[in-house]
Amino acid sequence: MNAKVTQALRPLREFQAEVQDAFGQRWRALPRLARIGITIAFIVFLFLLPVLRPPIITTPDASFDSVLYYPIALFVLAALGLNVVVGFAGLLDLGYVAFFAIGAYTVGVLGAEHGTLPWIVCVPIGVAVAMASGVLLGSPTLRLRGDYLAIVTLGFGEIVRIVANNTQWLGGAEGIADLPKPPSVGPWKFDVLHSRPYYWLALCVIIVVVFFIRRLEHSRVGRAWTAIREDEDAAELMGVPTFKFKLWAFAIGAAIGGLSGTLYAGYVSAITPETFTLQLSILFLAAVVLGGAGNVPGVIIGAVLVSYLPERFRNFEEWRVFIFGAALVVMMVFRPQGILPSKQRSAELHHPIEQGDLSHHGGSEVDAPFDPVEASGAEEMM
Repeated sequence: MNAKVTQALRPLREFQAEVQDAFGQRWRALPRLARIGITIAFIVFLFLLPVLRPPIITTPDASFDSVLYYPIALFVLAALGLNVVVGFAGLLDLGYVAFFAIGAYTVGVLGAEHGTLPWIVCVPIGVAVAMASGVLLGSPTLRLRGDYLAIVTLGFGEIVRIVANNTQWLGGAEGIADLPKPPSVGPWKFDVLHSRPYYWLALCVIIVVVFFIRRLEHSRVGRAWTAIREDEDAAELMGVPTFKFKLWAFAIGAAIGGLSGTLYAGYVSAITPETFTLQLSILFLAAVVLGGAGNVPGVIIGAVLVSYLPERFRNFEEWRVFIFGAALVVMMVFRPQGILPSKQRSAELHHPIEQGDLSHHGGSEVDAPFDPVEASGAEEMM
């Protein structure tokens, strides 16, 4: 049954891949100045989005300016950090919300609960604490792989939430109130009544983070992450210090997650442990998988959809969770590589050796003919 479904869906998947390749080729064929101009125009449009308020995409039951900042902008930032771990290095992290919480609680502790530091001073400290937490978690656990690593990271996320809930020094179950706000700059007023400056601030941060991540992706570090994701044992045999680069991925992803947490703390009036639940981690991961793990534009699209659609369709509150789950299932069946995957990831999922391939050539998974030449070649590679 699985082979028949795979064979039936193959023409659709190949058509999707051809369309994506065609758009990619046209984009790359444009002159460099044209691509830069289009990118700048798109960024300007994003900055003007809360001013233009397009009627089709505005949220009728919630403040559009607020929704643009949280959840949309902060989900994009958190998903970019998780993409470093999951998409680039291939490490499944189910407790990413822990770093988001650590960044927020750092601002709360230093700026409200046990100090009066301004928000702008708390931000780099929160990023550093989150990065240190990533190193602390990764050092003993990154020797695990697959499901075992996922279980450990899931436990870490729950540990952070439970510790915050049971520790009065961190505010306990009541959380921390009166959080510091970003300093006002000219007409930019950072308070509850003005959400646009928060969105513009987050957009500037996202642009910087995207630039940083793209430089990493095409560097020696990015190539090492790709090798680890594809085959960690082969990468190790080729001389790649896999543990070191996996730890770097965890640390960088944690730092970006902590940064998103500090931005969240600078916006809300209070934080509580119940804000940072496992469900938030799952949504971050869904954004990465839905958009296309390993591809920065795809992850951004996935994060926007995961965060925006529930706010846009609040009228279907009783059904929106069900619809969201059904949409994910359909997406994983028809396009498992995501909406806009990286070219390499798309090739991996489009051209594996499947049962349908074997039956198409006159055999099956069990009775496929044995090829001694192919077998000897495989032995030589081993």
